[in-house]
Amino acid sequence: MAAWTVFWVAMAFAVIALPFVVILLGEDRPEAGAVLWEFSMGCGFAALAMVLLQFAMTSRIRWITAPFGADILYVVHRIASWGVLALALLHFGVLYIWYEPALGALNPLKAPWELTIARLALVCFGLLILTSELRKRLNLPYRAWRLIHIAIGTVGTAAALLHVLGVGNYTEMAGSRALWLGLFAGWIVFMLWSRMVRPFLLARHPWRVISNEMERGGVHTLTLRPEGAPLRGWKPGQFAWLSLGHAPWKLRDHPFTISTAPDRGPEISFSIKPLGDDSEQMAKAAPGTVAYVEGPYGTFSIDREAKAEGFVMIAGGVGITPILANLHALHSRNDPRPVILIYANSTLEEASFREELEEIAKDIPLTIVHVPEEAPADWQGETGRIDKALLARHLPDVTRAWPHMLCGPAPLITAATKALISMGTPAHQVTSEVFDMV
Repeated sequence: MAAWTVFWVAMAFAVIALPFVVILLGEDRPEAGAVLWEFSMGCGFAALAMVLLQFAMTSRIRWITAPFGADILYVVHRIASWGVLALALLHFGVLYIWYEPALGALNPLKAPWELTIARLALVCFGLLILTSELRKRLNLPYRAWRLIHIAIGTVGTAAALLHVLGVGNYTEMAGSRALWLGLFAGWIVFMLWSRMVRPFLLARHPWRVISNEMERGGVHTLTLRPEGAPLRGWKPGQFAWLSLGHAPWKLRDHPFTISTAPDRGPEISFSIKPLGDDSEQMAKAAPGTVAYVEGPYGTFSIDREAKAEGFVMIAGGVGITPILANLHALHSRNDPRPVILIYANSTLEEASFREELEEIAKDIPLTIVHVPEEAPADWQGETGRIDKALLARHLPDVTRAWPHMLCGPAPLITAATKALISMGTPAHQVTSEVFDMV
């Protein structure tokens, strides 16, 4: 798996470097200009190459997501977006300060079309980041944000590509023009796959909700039965994109962990906590509701740790869901490896699947440490928040070499990760499931 990770990282850098390689090797390239001019051109090419790479990262193509996990790629996508904007602003800023005549009139009604659409692209890239980073502060519903994100991203990318082809300069070279036209065609293919082909394939294999059970902590567990092809290649702890009561073209799919283990298929369950947007409606889905499931995705699985001697699992709130799926797998396999689970909640009553965890602990070597933030008067266990002192009390030295699997709110993950590393746990032994991708 590490080899595949290196391969895809190298491929990403190769995509960004490709325009420069084509230009440098071209026999008909124009004479080099001043250093700042060439730097500006390079920033523009790199920005556009990274934009096209963004579509590949978020297209949910399994052979791209497998080495990293789709959740990690969405985080990288978010960070890389800032890089795209920074490079685009550098491209524009250098020209504006040192080569202003090259920009033409700033009035879009008077400027050449290829320069006007470049400014449109720059505005679009800025709006993409602004609406994403401030989505919750703006109270922008998830589906509305997705529609805006797709529309602005499509317009911005098309404008940037047309700008590069329209300006000419280096793109007048035969090889460079062919390259950008090829990348343009590749972008169209990714768009068609994501918005048309993939939804069409999903629509051919619907699922049906057969039960909706209320759990502790306000969590609802929906069990689904396939009416077409079941999930394939499914590992414990992975997630899938779920759409309930809507055709897959409606952009109402959300990522949820599959809370059952593969051994219990072909029926699958999703444990959903109504945290806003569509999740509140999804948690109320009645038996008989049609559903569409796309997956599996993710790398938060014990199956990636076949040689581990034991596991440390730390969960917060509904973050117990992928951990529960992994525990179900250990249980169904009668796995003898020890597991220490540290499970934080607001109160003990909020601890979802508490009884289910206790049943699993009767059959496998599972130690459960509940950490309610507010404990009942007769509580004898831990209370408060997970910190270094609490972890030191429950994690003996032998566990430092075990995989540590963390899932929950970002503050809990950050605090627990810092505490574990300060205790001597190698960073590569600490993995976490991203709790909120968007």
